[in-house]
Amino acid sequence: MKISLITRHAISNYGSLLQTYATQTVLKKMGCDVEVIDYIPQDEHHFNIAKSLLQKNEQWNTNIFKRIAYLLIQTPGYFLAGIKFEKLRRTLLKLSNRYTTLDELTKDKPQADIYCTGSDQVWGPIGCKIFDPAYFLSFSGNNEKKVAFGSSFGRVEFSSSTLDTYKKMLAKYNAVSVREKSAVAIIANMNLTIPHQVLDPTLLLTSNQWNKIIKKDINKRYVLIYQLHSNSEMDIYAKKFAKQSNLPLIRITPMLHHLKRGGWPIFLPDPEIFLSYIKNAAYMITDSFHGTAFAINFGTQFVNILPEGTQTRNQSLLELTNLTERVVRSYQDFSFIEKKINFDPVHRVIAKERERSIDVLKSMFFNKSS
Repeated sequence: MKISLITRHAISNYGSLLQTYATQTVLKKMGCDVEVIDYIPQDEHHFNIAKSLLQKNEQWNTNIFKRIAYLLIQTPGYFLAGIKFEKLRRTLLKLSNRYTTLDELTKDKPQADIYCTGSDQVWGPIGCKIFDPAYFLSFSGNNEKKVAFGSSFGRVEFSSSTLDTYKKMLAKYNAVSVREKSAVAIIANMNLTIPHQVLDPTLLLTSNQWNKIIKKDINKRYVLIYQLHSNSEMDIYAKKFAKQSNLPLIRITPMLHHLKRGGWPIFLPDPEIFLSYIKNAAYMITDSFHGTAFAINFGTQFVNILPEGTQTRNQSLLELTNLTERVVRSYQDFSFIEKKINFDPVHRVIAKERERSIDVLKSMFFNKSS
């Protein structure tokens, strides 16, 4: 069975890359021939991403001098990360031809038995757009099978006109599953078939399966910070947390401008090194959904700082695993150093949900009535 998968595979961060790799791996184990649609609109290409982000940044977009300063600071980092992740994608993923516009994709789409929208924030704001119809499979024909696996809106607030458009596009799917509880509610309110809620693809692979990628363990104790969002209070908290625990602070990041935020820098590591640092950390401080997912999978002690605007992803996973107490409510709270997570019940929940999610995946792809 030939599967064409479209997802946010081309963002220069480890979560986007590894969730795509995990989906590809799971489907290949089921005997499918999986190809990732290499769709990268111009405003999401690493040459242009700083310009795209500037358009939405009110703080830096007030005058020409601030705009120039922003681009000078941000562009080199996105450029270096883009080159590195382009190489990683070609190594880890089976990619289609490159498409840079929806029109190109519509006119010459890959041929497949099933078209699949994958996981991550595919149904929310994309680049400079409110949403991108490509991630709703608008390029596929009316008689072609369309499914969504573990897809996410990324947030919960949308205009009524956007929700009306979403309803029309989602109604064309043969089967839909989503990643967050909030996404189930959004679709249920559209009076569409209530979707299955499934695990993020990174959690469909066991820690033993991810261990096969890791070539070498990090043999020292440290506090790891993996941070995606700008938050000076988080920077200060991480430094104090490391000092309180009497351990060095290590910062792992694909972004050059993050290095000034503190912690010994590990810049643009390969995925096996990225995973090894998470697996072997004494503690991990993160605002990343996928950082949280990997910490849970590896049984790494962690604390979570909910990011503004997209916190529903993190909350959904923490609620599922009964770990909401690991959210930092006060930047003066370092009690997590002594309050250790018992991962036995957590991993039992994940194992059960993994089995159920894979069953959902099989039913969506192999059930002819879907």
